[in-house]
Amino acid sequence: MIIGATSGIGRAMAQLLVSEGYTVGITGRREELLLELAATDPDQYRFRSFDVTDTANVTIHLEELVLAMGGLDTVVISAGGGDVNRSLDFEVEHRMIALNVEAFTCLADWAFNYFKRQGHGQLAAITSVAGIRGSRQAPAYSATKAYQITYLEGLRQKARKERTGIVITDICPGFVDTPAAKSPARFWVAPVPKAATQIYQGLRKQRHIIYVTRRWRMVAWLYRWLPNWLHERM
Repeated sequence: MIIGATSGIGRAMAQLLVSEGYTVGITGRREELLLELAATDPDQYRFRSFDVTDTANVTIHLEELVLAMGGLDTVVISAGGGDVNRSLDFEVEHRMIALNVEAFTCLADWAFNYFKRQGHGQLAAITSVAGIRGSRQAPAYSATKAYQITYLEGLRQKARKERTGIVITDICPGFVDTPAAKSPARFWVAPVPKAATQIYQGLRKQRHIIYVTRRWRMVAWLYRWLPNWLHERM
């Protein structure tokens, strides 16, 4: 199941998985884009259109989609967003918090509990290298991605401690060539198909962390250990 498959990495992941023979459940707000994608292979796609920030009804939609799929072994949370917000407009920050924290938590909890009842499964979510440190250009984005990274880490510990059989994967991209990549200073920008392929390979190997592209592992390490005095001057 790809939650957030109408565009970008989520859509590319869905297409790749279908090409590999999987039955794929796809979700998104824009039903016309889901219909367009599902029409390319009606036998392999199942879809439900809904807004993940409507957390009161998310579980109903997800359960219906699983029923239509006939089972579930992997969930990828690709629904998320970010904006550069130098003026600290609270409405912009609030939208990111609602999507990247509240909706993300609802989706992750549902998937974890589903797989716990089942006795196996893999929960993956697309976070960001930006979540390693704070950002003056997008404070809420970096903070909400830090939340996701830490939440997944907590779920990984919980899964191991409770012997659930659940694999937790943090998909941690640098820059990928999608409309969501809004930073004015970008480098090592990965084409979407390349990003999807590396994610798929990492999921198959049940990696705990998948850096996209792989060279971002080095950047993440350097960024994490960058001295505070230097980070503050960036």
